[in-house]
Amino acid sequence: MKKILPLDRRQFLHRATLLGAAVGTGIGFQSGPALAQSARGGVLRVSVDQAPARLNPLQHRVNPEYLLGELLYSGLTRLGRDMQAEPDLAESWEANETLDTWTFRLRQGVTFHDGTPFSASDVVATFEAILDPATGSPARTNIGPVKTVSAADDLTVVFHLSSPYADLPVALAYTDAKIVPAAIVESGLERLDSEAVGTGPFKLVSYEPSRLTVVERNPDYYDPERPYLDRVDVVVYPDTTAEAAALISGDTDLMLIVPPSDFERVGGTTGITPLRIPSGQFLNVILGCDEKPFDDPRVRKALSLSIDREALVELVAEGYGTVGNDTPINSAYPFFADLPAKTPDYEAARALLAEAGYPDGLSLELIASDRPGTRTQLAVALRELAAPAGFRIEVQTLAHATYLDQVWLKGPFYVGFYNMQPTVDGIMSLLYTSDAAWNETKWNNAEFDRLIAGARGTIDETRRAELYAQAQQLMHDEVPTIIPVFFDLLGAKRDYVENFELHPRGAVFRLDHVSLGEGKPQRG
Repeated sequence: MKKILPLDRRQFLHRATLLGAAVGTGIGFQSGPALAQSARGGVLRVSVDQAPARLNPLQHRVNPEYLLGELLYSGLTRLGRDMQAEPDLAESWEANETLDTWTFRLRQGVTFHDGTPFSASDVVATFEAILDPATGSPARTNIGPVKTVSAADDLTVVFHLSSPYADLPVALAYTDAKIVPAAIVESGLERLDSEAVGTGPFKLVSYEPSRLTVVERNPDYYDPERPYLDRVDVVVYPDTTAEAAALISGDTDLMLIVPPSDFERVGGTTGITPLRIPSGQFLNVILGCDEKPFDDPRVRKALSLSIDREALVELVAEGYGTVGNDTPINSAYPFFADLPAKTPDYEAARALLAEAGYPDGLSLELIASDRPGTRTQLAVALRELAAPAGFRIEVQTLAHATYLDQVWLKGPFYVGFYNMQPTVDGIMSLLYTSDAAWNETKWNNAEFDRLIAGARGTIDETRRAELYAQAQQLMHDEVPTIIPVFFDLLGAKRDYVENFELHPRGAVFRLDHVSLGEGKPQRG
């Protein structure tokens, strides 16, 4: 279990103030002489395994879209590798004594890609749009208990919260909390479906969602040192075998996700550097708790007891991962509760099914998207592992676009896939509280909601650990979802790609720090 150090209110405020002051001086994600020596110029070709179907940064849902959001836009803060907030458009921040009012001070002289100046009014308009349910932004329930946002002057923004929230600077680094011009918010966000008007390190050149997106260096980026690259090509490869072949042949330079089954082969190729980092990324099996048969906790527990999780780490993660215990928190997070590991117990599972009215077993259809391929692998493995307990599972695989349109957030029994979030509150509020943006299980447990709300409203880290431990215990016992395996993140790059590392969050890329060294290809 991760050690939690007690932190009283005075210490917390001191640390928050120091962080804001320190980062305001330029101490950030990657700094120092190494970056000052980075070579300029060149074209980086990055491959992704699915199309970035949405360009509006407030509505992104998948990693390729998050990548475009990060290239083209900025947030108030961004997430460091240590899961702490770093400055982006905000240079510093501080909270009041009760942690329900936060003040952010903005950079001067920043402009949007269309040349219009950035100011506090753009921040206010953006967050008002995010908080409007009509916008449909996943950020709405992932930025904390924000009640209102106001501009104290052109370079100062004040967040007024409905309750104390210690994680606000980290929460504002959320992938969909990118700042867009107030004028576009007022005239209609539809404009951002086809063009990009951000303050990010790159500007949009062309956008063909299913094939290729091209961005070029923004010469007016607020950091005159970055980005180092002239251009980034984001190339879509729906087939991961073809994607790996492109990296091996040198057609691409960086593969953000390498399937576990290909990692040893790709990473062992001459001229390629394998990349690996532990993460809280997981596959889950959604159990619709608002309809039969999963409205009965005995059915959910029976399925949970029919799974050999150690076998799934080998079968699905190829050994590059760790077992899950039906909560989204693993040891990569703070406040991880090391609960008793679940092991297969077929006799107990069959008894629970019989008590629930299924003495002859239960037939179910489990749906999995074809992206990433591990979803189908998990579904097929679950079908076999759960059979001795009386579950007769038929697996249906759908194209990812069809899955997103017809199954995700709608179906009662399907395989999900999620990146690690910046905080425990972030993942719980995204998926499992009653008001979660993606409340796909419809669990709606008032006690769980109370525990999560209590933890976000205190800076007493011992108390937060207690509350989060109780919340994890509740999920462990009630099983609103099955989370059997966590993945290490795997990627690969050509040796000449410099200053790129995988981020444990999985949705943070920082290509503005990347440069190309000796041996880089010459591209027009």
